[in-house]
Amino acid sequence: MLHSTLLTLQIIVSILLVVSILIQQRGTGLSATFGGEGGGFQATKRGAEKVLANATIVLVTLFITLSIGLLFA
Repeated sequence: MLHSTLLTLQIIVSILLVVSILIQQRGTGLSATFGGEGGGFQATKRGAEKVLANATIVLVTLFITLSIGLLFA
């Protein structure tokens, strides 16, 4: 029972994590990774972008915790 509950929670968290990562926007695009445009500075996150970044951190923490829980369940 505990194993199936943890597994279900992990699936839900993983879907939410994928969605939260995919909807984050980067203004510079992939070219900045390889030395292209971008200006060389990191702007601070504000508003919804900050909430989304914090939610992603929480989801990652939950995912890792659930993974460890499933390891020992």
